[in-house]
Amino acid sequence: MSNLIDIQTQIEKLQKQAESLKAKEFNNTVVEIRAKMKAFGITIKDIIGKSPNKIKGVKTSKVAKTKKTRKSKTAGVPVAAKYKGPQGETWSGRGLTPKWLTTLIAQGRKKEEFAI
Repeated sequence: MSNLIDIQTQIEKLQKQAESLKAKEFNNTVVEIRAKMKAFGITIKDIIGKSPNKIKGVKTSKVAKTKKTRKSKTAGVPVAAKYKGPQGETWSGRGLTPKWLTTLIAQGRKKEEFAI
């Protein structure tokens, strides 16, 4: 019967063999994937769904560099306050509910009471 030390030695030996096999197969797998991507015209963007510019270490093609991202015309434009708290705090009604309003609602008050 094997003892613990023998089993741990076997585990270490098998882990080294697994790492060696993985290293050998890694390069072949990458080559196969690149060949299939080229054959089917698949890009990094198709796989990940993000802009390749935002992925570390990925070179972008000339096509990806010429595309411009669109920003909303209203992005960053301040919105008038819709709610006003007892201490003069304001909230536009967008985003997370502020703590002052959450606290008041928890105390049984209604959000509509603070509408401007």
